[in-house]
Amino acid sequence: MNKRNFLKSVGLGSVAMMGAGLPSIVKAEKAAAAGTAATKIKHRVWINPDEKDTDADIRQRYAAYKKAGIGDIMFEADSERHFRIAKEHGIKAHRWIWTMNRGEKELLASHPEWYAKNRKGESCATHPPYVDYYRWLCPSKPETINYLKEQAEAVLSKDYVDGLHLDYVRYCDVILPVNLWSNYGIDQSKELADYDFCYCETCRSKYKELHGKDPLELQHPDQSPSWRKFRYDRITNVVTNLAGVARKHKKPISAAVFPTPEIAKRIVRQDWTNWPLNAVCPMIYHGFYQEDVNWIGDAVAEGMRGLDGRFPLFAGLYLPDFNGNMDDLEKGVRLALKNGASGVSLFGGVTPEVLAALQKASV
Repeated sequence: MNKRNFLKSVGLGSVAMMGAGLPSIVKAEKAAAAGTAATKIKHRVWINPDEKDTDADIRQRYAAYKKAGIGDIMFEADSERHFRIAKEHGIKAHRWIWTMNRGEKELLASHPEWYAKNRKGESCATHPPYVDYYRWLCPSKPETINYLKEQAEAVLSKDYVDGLHLDYVRYCDVILPVNLWSNYGIDQSKELADYDFCYCETCRSKYKELHGKDPLELQHPDQSPSWRKFRYDRITNVVTNLAGVARKHKKPISAAVFPTPEIAKRIVRQDWTNWPLNAVCPMIYHGFYQEDVNWIGDAVAEGMRGLDGRFPLFAGLYLPDFNGNMDDLEKGVRLALKNGASGVSLFGGVTPEVLAALQKASV
């Protein structure tokens, strides 16, 4: 099951001038600046390529994407044909991969010891939280790091792949977005042991080396700053290693992350403002947090403050949250851009109406 389908069902000296021609000069400069800014906006989209598409279908679709201002596509599956046709249209083709959530049968069977354990000692290999495909690797194990680097190497070595896009680069949700609690009949007003990771022997021993105690001995582990930071750092280390592979191939690395720095750290242990990325796509899915469209601007502003110019942010928008209202979608895109986003990243049904709204909002 696609990640976002699960979420539906259940992260831009002055010189003094004098003279009668000043107003017209200033006006021309402003117009030129506005034109330059507009051309820098390059939106993104997450899609799963369909091998049943004809070349003509693909060319028509990606020509429309390019016209609407989409400059990058994150592909959830490898398709040389789709990638090359996107590139023909001046669109960069990135391979979108699942990172910490890896449920391949072969991996589960051969290395169950690589998987994360919750506070109750249950392994994701045998007790997946929430849904069956939630099989989270432990980020503290060297074997996990090496495995993920091999996966990145395999992707980035292909000449038709322009970059690597990380998804699920985090711990399991210790707290789900509030709109999903009812789907499981759970109240996550506090962190529950079933969903709190990782307490495997590797994590516990590494933490103890640093802080002198086993995290299982903490009376309130959810309130321990050092235990929280330990886990932020574990995920950051994964990203740093994968970024090293991307740099070797001279290709960009980006990530889909939770909507704001605060939310990401609190519920999935992501410290994404400090990652060595080329771009970030916070999934600002307002409907999941029971917020209106205006929250998109607030979330982007928070992310931009946290990033402080380190790399660009593309606001991830979940199209079903707009319920077909293209005025709201246009508003959401404008709010994202107004608050500093370099563009938006769309997930959902990218229809001609969506492309028209995207193009209109980007002017």
